Amino acid sequence: MRSMMMLTTLFLVNSFLVDSAVVCSQEKTALEIDSTGWIDLFPDKDLSRWKRVALDQGLSEKSPWKVDGDVLICEGAGGPGAPKTNAAGVITGAKEMLLYDQPFEDGIFHVEFRFQPLEGMHDYNSGAYVRSLDGKIWHQVQIAHLSIPPYMGDLFHMIPSHGKTERIVFAGTAAPHVKPAGQWNSIEISAEEKEIQVHMNGHHTLTWQDCSVPKGMVGMQSEFYNIEFRNIKYRPEDRK
Repeated sequence: MRSMMMLTTLFLVNSFLVDSAVVCSQEKTALEIDSTGWIDLFPDKDLSRWKRVALDQGLSEKSPWKVDGDVLICEGAGGPGAPKTNAAGVITGAKEMLLYDQPFEDGIFHVEFRFQPLEGMHDYNSGAYVRSLDGKIWHQVQIAHLSIPPYMGDLFHMIPSHGKTERIVFAGTAAPHVKPAGQWNSIEISAEEKEIQVHMNGHHTLTWQDCSVPKGMVGMQSEFYNIEFRNIKYRPEDRK
């Protein structure tokens, strides 16, 4: 009986320690810490302040974007279900950007996202942008559950370099802080002069200090998968 009581006590203590560790590991987003000064960028039904921007395959004939209540739905897969392929094996969904029509300089871009989960599927892909000008010059934080890089929270971009645009990837540490497909996650991308930082669910996961584009547009990406966005906000920061 004593052994059983000791085991029970140890189990309760361990459970308490684990629960405490989980609570201690939780971080607050910038929006949760201070909700003042944010611009609400959430689109209206007509997406009137937002523009679709083509990437490498051009714009799809049917827009993958639509507003449903307080959620922006992206049907990047071309409708409900998994990405579709044609007879040649080429994915036929939408790969494009949706950018807010006003460029920003320094500030924090906050957006929450969740993928629409599918049974048996493990890969999902999308992204969030800051300091982006068009489909050729952009800075994207990867929003993806993938087995190959770029991984969730990594920063990669197409920027001018030596007379041409060059694709560069910077790895972050967001993976341990991401909730699975079907659950809401928050990502915050802050830009201050040449520095870009990424926070995933309140956790700082990346800093890059060599951004050569002083201002640009924010937005989200459609890349062949179904994803939802909400709480799309931006807080401008004055340069000191």
